[in-house]
Amino acid sequence: MENKKQNGSIIAIITMMFLYAMISFVTNLAAPIGVIWKGAFEGSNTVGMLGNMMNFLAYLFMGIPAGKLLTKIGYKKTALAGIGTGFVGVLIQFISGSISGTPGFVVYLLGAFISGFCVCMLNTVVNPMLNLLGGGGNRGNQLNLIGGTLNSLAGTLTPLFVGALIGDAAKASFSDVNPVMYIAMAVFAAAFIVLLFVPIQDPEMGKTGADTVFEHSAWSFRHFVLGTIAIFVYVGVEVGIPGTLIFYLSDTSEAGGGLTGNAAAIAGSVAATYWLLMLIGRFGSSFFASKVSSKTMMTCTTTVAMILIVLAMLLGKSSQVSMPVFTGSSFEMVTVPVAALLLVLCGLCTSIMWASIFNLATEGLGKYTAAASGIFMMMVVGGGVLPLIQNFIADNAGYLTSYIIPLAGVAYMCYYALIGSKNVNKDIPVD
Repeated sequence: MENKKQNGSIIAIITMMFLYAMISFVTNLAAPIGVIWKGAFEGSNTVGMLGNMMNFLAYLFMGIPAGKLLTKIGYKKTALAGIGTGFVGVLIQFISGSISGTPGFVVYLLGAFISGFCVCMLNTVVNPMLNLLGGGGNRGNQLNLIGGTLNSLAGTLTPLFVGALIGDAAKASFSDVNPVMYIAMAVFAAAFIVLLFVPIQDPEMGKTGADTVFEHSAWSFRHFVLGTIAIFVYVGVEVGIPGTLIFYLSDTSEAGGGLTGNAAAIAGSVAATYWLLMLIGRFGSSFFASKVSSKTMMTCTTTVAMILIVLAMLLGKSSQVSMPVFTGSSFEMVTVPVAALLLVLCGLCTSIMWASIFNLATEGLGKYTAAASGIFMMMVVGGGVLPLIQNFIADNAGYLTSYIIPLAGVAYMCYYALIGSKNVNKDIPVD
């Protein structure tokens, strides 16, 4: 009986790892497709980014309902619902390619929004389930870090895979994306069928039923409330650091990074290296996460990140350094401002923050964990809000000055790790 239970847990963990990769696959489809729509609308960057925005916006609307769905129908059925929703979202995006002009773009945005529902629902499942399957604590954090590594790997490979199929996205038409859409729909269909027959049981920790009495809510726990703010801030920091860095390095005016030659290509490679460092950080930390607490990891990485950001803001382009960048197929040495190197190194720090914050914020919630996961997903909308504020500052006060936003965000996360993550509501029954 014990071996059967252990085998079931292993199957569940492997399945959740695959879903982690699917989350990144869906999210990263928006970027190359956005470039195509950008070209269709005379090079508007705003138009090109709207697909990504719709993905993030979906979290705001689906976060809490996804948590309630998890509580009502369980982890496996919620995952199946998420995969089915993802298939519909990709199908709608495929249909949009056959509709010309603005109506087609509107249909595409609807598909991107529905795909965002899918990503939100899958995130709502995998984070708490891996945490609970690991028994919470350090082991739960380790499993989420391993899942995050696969998430980063899929995030790195998806744009490369799409690029290989459609070539130069700036010169492609939406019909060139059809092979990608076919493959995406096939992946969703196959994942749905496989998961349907995989015997996954909800973890006993935090399990609820029809007779479960909820005397309070997840909002009753101070460390969870402060954790939701931390996750809102984290996603904004994670997106804002490389996003603004691309604009800084691409700008060939006096306000920019002072690059010569193909500045835009160099900027893209530098940003890709940031995401690659996140992958490396997640993979490396997964080996010792079971022995080092989330609090310790968060305290160390936020402290280092604050130092790196402050130095970047102070040093700027006062000196140039050579750094290796990932171009998609190989590494090359490029010369960039010292600030760029320092900000790219922040990728190693941000790599562990999502799993650590989630682990700290849901620790000790018991039967409130599922609902808390949904609220957590809603706060991912910070990835759209904070970068917008940061770039408003960049337009009016300078690129490097705008990094006061990520700096303040990292400082808050450091406070959360040191003080805010302590569970002061242990008197609330969670069984």
